[in-house]
Amino acid sequence: MKFLLTSIFVLSLLFPSMEEESDIWLTDYETAIAKAKEENKPMLLSFAGSDWCKPCIMLTREVFETPEFEKYASDNLVLLLLDFPRLKKNKLSDDQTKHNESLAAKYNKTGEFPLVVLVDANGEVIAKTGYQKGGAEHFIEYLNSVL
Repeated sequence: MKFLLTSIFVLSLLFPSMEEESDIWLTDYETAIAKAKEENKPMLLSFAGSDWCKPCIMLTREVFETPEFEKYASDNLVLLLLDFPRLKKNKLSDDQTKHNESLAAKYNKTGEFPLVVLVDANGEVIAKTGYQKGGAEHFIEYLNSVL
């Protein structure tokens, strides 16, 4: 038993925790709104098809997963991921799927992917955009221009 616990501890030091990622992107709207109000920050909603939408995957890799964006977001935004995967292995829970669909009905009526929606702490839309070429620096410039 001690060996198992020691092994888990050592592995946790060697590999970043998945929990850290969940601190960056929330998946529950009510939690995100509460955090946005508490921190007085706008919220960025990302409607994505993580396993089928090429521009969504490009946006994630070129912008959302960069240290520049992560730093900017932690200082300026509350992030909410609303994913719509198609592959069976990536299927979300029924509750999460319903949650994401209800928010799509409100903020993404045309079914655009990717769609990034900036809202204030009351859920009012500030701006909408999709994938933009130019990486994190360009995307951050865009965010600053609309916020």
